[in-house]
Amino acid sequence: MTRAAAEILQEYGPFSGIEHVAGVTYDGQRVWFASGDKLNALNPETGEKVGEIDVAAHAGTAFDGRHLFQLSADRIQKIDPNTGRVLSTIPAPGGAGSGLAWAEGTLWMGQYRNRQILQIDPDTGAVLRTIESNRFVTGVTWVDGELWHATFEGDASDLRRVDPRTGEVLETLDMPPGASVSGLESDGGDRFFCGGGDSGKVRAVRRPKRRAA
Repeated sequence: MTRAAAEILQEYGPFSGIEHVAGVTYDGQRVWFASGDKLNALNPETGEKVGEIDVAAHAGTAFDGRHLFQLSADRIQKIDPNTGRVLSTIPAPGGAGSGLAWAEGTLWMGQYRNRQILQIDPDTGAVLRTIESNRFVTGVTWVDGELWHATFEGDASDLRRVDPRTGEVLETLDMPPGASVSGLESDGGDRFFCGGGDSGKVRAVRRPKRRAA
């Protein structure tokens, strides 16, 4: 396993009226972040908030290329980002979740206290796979075939690349003291977007370059 300090590239916020940032996702142009009673759209190049959707948004957020998925309490909502309409809901396995991501045609959900990542059927909520962690899971993302998740425990957060078959930790990025991570998403390139919890911020963190096999 390799370990390094996380490099924060940029901080966005805090934003007026937003006290807590939860789930984070990226639609190719905008960063969407959950803030309790809203989903907020952020332009990551200018740092400006450019839109919002009035919907319960208490935990993880994901984007499948067309729709947003938002964890709220014991359910996952499928949302049209253009109209803000909730198209359908499925139960969140275990009655709750933390991080949320889309990959391989399925949803991937963190379970905070259970220290797990679940692969979920997006139509039924059925659990297809369970990956164990040894820390509280707060965010999940896939990029270039790599599974990363965020943790928060003992007042410390890190980002971890793990083997999706075994859960073995392959790489760790330690966040600076006080920079907790409440949601995680990749931009598909060299940035991770991280929800900043009670700081009310979103942070961009450099993704390490892939090493040659």
